[in-house]
Amino acid sequence: MLLKRYTGNLLLLILLFLLLAFFFLGDVFIPKALDFSAYPMLHSVLVVFLGLFLESIPFLFLGAIASSFIQLFVSEEIIQRMIPKRPLTAIFAAIAAALIIPVCECAIIPVVRRLIVKGVPVHAGVVLLVTAPILNVIVFGSTYYAFQNNPSILYGRIILCVITAVIVGLFIYIFCSKDVVKEEKIELVHEHDHVTPGPSKWTSFIDHTSQEFFMVGRYFIIGALFASVFQVLMDRTILADIGQTPIQGTALMMGIAFVLSLCSSADAFVAASFSHTFLPGSILGFLVFGPMLDLKNVLIMLSCFKRRFVVTYVLLVFAVVFSLCLLAGVMISKGDI
Repeated sequence: MLLKRYTGNLLLLILLFLLLAFFFLGDVFIPKALDFSAYPMLHSVLVVFLGLFLESIPFLFLGAIASSFIQLFVSEEIIQRMIPKRPLTAIFAAIAAALIIPVCECAIIPVVRRLIVKGVPVHAGVVLLVTAPILNVIVFGSTYYAFQNNPSILYGRIILCVITAVIVGLFIYIFCSKDVVKEEKIELVHEHDHVTPGPSKWTSFIDHTSQEFFMVGRYFIIGALFASVFQVLMDRTILADIGQTPIQGTALMMGIAFVLSLCSSADAFVAASFSHTFLPGSILGFLVFGPMLDLKNVLIMLSCFKRRFVVTYVLLVFAVVFSLCLLAGVMISKGDI
C-alpha cells in the first residue's frame, strides 16, 4: 500500500510538471514531437483530445483537492448540521450551494461522492450533480455572450436546470436506496477523527488527492478519447435534415452533447454554431443535458457509484430533460419565454 501511495504522489508531481511544460512550451515542442500531418484524421483526433484533456484536467484536479479536503477537514457532524432535515428544503439548499461551487461536471462527481459518504442525503447530492455545472457565474457569462440576441436560451437553460434538479431529486428521494456509493478497494486515509495533527494530516491530504485524481482520471481519458474520435468523424451536413423536427432534433442534440463531452463553461459557443440548423428546444437539450451527463462523466460516475444507481440516474435525467426541452420549445415558439 505504501508503494502505491508514493507512486501515486510521484505521478501527480510529474503530471503537474507536464502541465506547466504544456502551458509555457507547448506551442514550440508539441507540433514537432507530434507531427501527424501525413495522417490528417489522426492529427485532428489528437488535437481535439489534447484540447479536452488540457481543458478538463485542472478541474479534475480541483475536484480531487475538494474531495480530499472534505474527507480530512470536514466532519460528519458539521455536514449534518448544515443540511436541512426536510427533503424539499434539502433540495433547494443544494441548489443554493451549487451557485457558490464554480466547478465543472468532471470535478463535481468526486466531491458529491465524498459528501454522500460524509452524510449528505443522496437526493441532495444528486441535485448538486445536476445543478453545479450550470448554475455558476462562468457558465452564465459564457451562455449570455454566445446567445446575446436570444436571451430565451439563457433563461431557459437556468430554468430547466432548476426544474430538472427538483424533479430528479424528489424521484431519487422516493424511489432510490441510500446505499449508492461504490466501496473503495483501498482505504486511502483514515477517518477525520483519527488523523493526527501536524504534517501527517497534510501528508494524508496529498496521498488522498493523488489516489482520487488517478482513480477518476483514467476513466476521463477513456471518455475523452471516444469523444475526440466522434467530433472528428461527425458530418454536420447530415444534421440539417432532421434539425427542424422537435422530437428528432432534441434527441439528436442531446446525443451529440453526450458524446462530445464538452466542458460546461465553453459548450454554449458550440451550441451557438448549431442555432441556424436546430430549433431552440433542441439547442436547450444540448445545453442542459450535456453538463449533466456526457460520455466521460458516465465513466467517472461508474468509478464512484454503483451501477444500478448510475443507470437509474442516466435514464431519469434523459427523460426529464427531453420532456422539458420539448415543452420549452413550444413555449419559446409562442413567445412565452
